Amino acid sequence: MREADRRTIDDIGISSLVLMENAGRQAVAAMEAMYSDLSERMVAVLCGRGNNGGDGFVVARTLLQRGVDVAVFLMGCVADVRGDARTNLEILGRLGLTVVEIGDSQAWELHFSEVSDCTLIVDAIFGTGLNAPVSGLIESVIADVNASGIPVVAIDLPSGLSADSHESIGPSVEASLTVTLAAPKLPLVLPPGETHAGDIVIADIGVPGDVLEALDGPRISLLTRGTMRPLITPRSADSHKGDYGHVLVVAGSRGKTGAAHLAAVGALRSGAGLVTVATPATCQAVVATMGPEYMTEALAETDEGLDPEDVDRVIEMARDVIAIGPGLGREAGTRRFIQQVVDRATMPIVIDADGLNAFNEDPDKLAGREGRDVIITPHPGEMARLVGMSVDEVQASRIEIARNFAAAHHVYVVLKGHRTIIATPDEKIFINPTGNPGMATGGAGDVLTGMIAAWLAQLLDAEAACKLAVYLHGMAGDLAEADSGDIAMTSADVAGHLGDAVLELTARRRVVGREQGSG
Repeated sequence: MREADRRTIDDIGISSLVLMENAGRQAVAAMEAMYSDLSERMVAVLCGRGNNGGDGFVVARTLLQRGVDVAVFLMGCVADVRGDARTNLEILGRLGLTVVEIGDSQAWELHFSEVSDCTLIVDAIFGTGLNAPVSGLIESVIADVNASGIPVVAIDLPSGLSADSHESIGPSVEASLTVTLAAPKLPLVLPPGETHAGDIVIADIGVPGDVLEALDGPRISLLTRGTMRPLITPRSADSHKGDYGHVLVVAGSRGKTGAAHLAAVGALRSGAGLVTVATPATCQAVVATMGPEYMTEALAETDEGLDPEDVDRVIEMARDVIAIGPGLGREAGTRRFIQQVVDRATMPIVIDADGLNAFNEDPDKLAGREGRDVIITPHPGEMARLVGMSVDEVQASRIEIARNFAAAHHVYVVLKGHRTIIATPDEKIFINPTGNPGMATGGAGDVLTGMIAAWLAQLLDAEAACKLAVYLHGMAGDLAEADSGDIAMTSADVAGHLGDAVLELTARRRVVGREQGSG
């Protein structure tokens, strides 16, 4: 972000003082949205000596001008404040607001009672420049603020976190709200850092989007409502089912017919025009009775599972997208069947569950190629088997492992879990903020597999399909959790709320009056 600020100032011509003013005012706007009683609160603004402190001085001035009772505490000496921060500090003085200098732990102990009398704290001590654990005075400040129980609004990052890593580097402020500037930072969206951030607001401070896009280095983006909404466009009045793709779901086995059904429902609920479920012959009748909206095809079986001789027929029946793997089983014949489908199919393919397990012994065969997108949707255990690592190792380096696999195999990786990671063949990373622990239930991943396939059939863009499906999947899970709670909810509840999620995202929910349809 320092480079983005530099380019905005030097190349675009927006002054650093303007960026600081925007940051402070946007922070106050976020506070007003979060705390409806802000005007009645007493606010303590804790400022550092750098630009984050300068943002805090703007916050204090803006609150003062709006009639809020505010006190400002500088962690250091006034003489050490430089640049734009000094300019805003001096403005406070001219407005008659005294800034209390906290030069050491003794001074903090003397003035902490004034802070503890307040009902809201603004943390503007450190921003993105911290790369070592806090100690001494700041460590004491953080400990006392956290123990006070007073809500904290952090500017850009809770002090004590490093913008370079989501891992904890030492003690940090436990914020109720973080107003992060221009773009989200890694520790705000990934554990364990995210646990210190509270609610997150991304504040537009005037850094142009083109400047952010032009930055060098790996791309990490947070999926947001604003970036996902344009992916869903209104349907034409004269459209027909053929306009929205035909998804072939290859899934299910004895005892796991539900996986096939849930994947099919995920596809249907995501707008696919037609869905066909190809499932073992012994399962076809069961799967067919579970859902009248999709078609079914019987797959030939042998004593070793699915018959690889049936691959040609499967590829012939596939039209736009194949989703393969949920509940298929791990028999030797089934593994060969899956490998041949993946190798020979010419249309885009989404691979999940047992579809991925078929490549454990030779993951190099799991690869995309020019003109045929491959999307894999592993959970951490499946990813661990593909890369020959433990689940703990995968979880410790989710971004790096997903990015490396996607680039090396030319596939799209959707690494499921808390904060699902999407990695693209060109090394872009997207982090999904939606979803909740209630989605840790059997079948939720099967729903997602069908969703990705359906959106791929409609959007014809693998990256967009992954992003939209993952975001809506988590959003539907959040709506289901609101209705049933995270203990009782099931994967069917997630599927059942997909329509609600689309309506929420597109802001097209209609309230039908009781009088309509009567008379």
